Amino acid sequence: MLDEVERWLTRRSWSVTDRPLERILAAKRGTTVSVVLPALNEEATVGAIVSVIRRELMSDAVPLVDELVVIDSGSTDRTAEVAAAAGARVVARDEILPRIPAVPGKGEVLWRSLMVTGGDVVCFVDADLRDFSADFVSGIVGPLLTEPDVHLVKAMYDRPLGDAPGQGGRVTELVARPLLNLHWPRLAGFVQPLGGEYAARRSLLEQLPFPVGYGVELGLLVDALHTVGLDALAQVDVGVRKHRHQDGQALGRMAAAIYRTAQLRLSRGHLVRPRLTQFERDETGFSPRTYAVDTEERPPMLEIAEYAHRRVA
Repeated sequence: MLDEVERWLTRRSWSVTDRPLERILAAKRGTTVSVVLPALNEEATVGAIVSVIRRELMSDAVPLVDELVVIDSGSTDRTAEVAAAAGARVVARDEILPRIPAVPGKGEVLWRSLMVTGGDVVCFVDADLRDFSADFVSGIVGPLLTEPDVHLVKAMYDRPLGDAPGQGGRVTELVARPLLNLHWPRLAGFVQPLGGEYAARRSLLEQLPFPVGYGVELGLLVDALHTVGLDALAQVDVGVRKHRHQDGQALGRMAAAIYRTAQLRLSRGHLVRPRLTQFERDETGFSPRTYAVDTEERPPMLEIAEYAHRRVA
């Protein structure tokens, strides 16, 4: 590990217990905080997450979060209804920036969320978390309120796979961590570089391009490094993250998208064939299934006329 990264680990890696809520609230002053949950068919978990945030971080006693928004990216279950009943403002992905047709992908939803939120700090939380703790929000928002030179904070945590501790994050260990260590070694200190829980200043997010799909977390992290520098990035230990795990083929598609995102940032060149072929057994044997690898990216939000107009207004 680079000496610079070792120093960074001692200066920019914290525990949620390092900043009690009282300290965070005292530092908040006039800074506004938006929490965004991107959601697709998450009726089983989204309501509980919204309820915890509303109860523990949006009360008169603890007014940390000013805005809680669920962006529904085309759910076919009761995600929107459950989230609204729990107290979130629910916005349909396709209603945001209708001039630009939406494409499937988590990064697309996060990018569009900047148009319908107003917080100086934007905190992203995945909507499939189980046994959710408010620490996931307060832990990563805290440094942005107490440390003026920090611009982006990632959550770090244990990720059990079933009953096996520490076995989650398979794409992180097999794809993202090798890529970062080989090509962006200054980011080698991040425990969960692909984690979906992170907070950042709007002033940073609005400058960054957003990969529309699975590559969004790696893309934002790499681009943030180049935009504000390593010392402006941080991570906070928030405990244990439990969520729904995807099957092996879905992980393969995720890995390919992340590799493609990395490649674009390495060379800004062209991939001859941005496709991934996988195999599924059927009655005739193994049949190939080919998927497009996410390659599209959304431009920095500052370049969008509607967003610029909203800022002026």
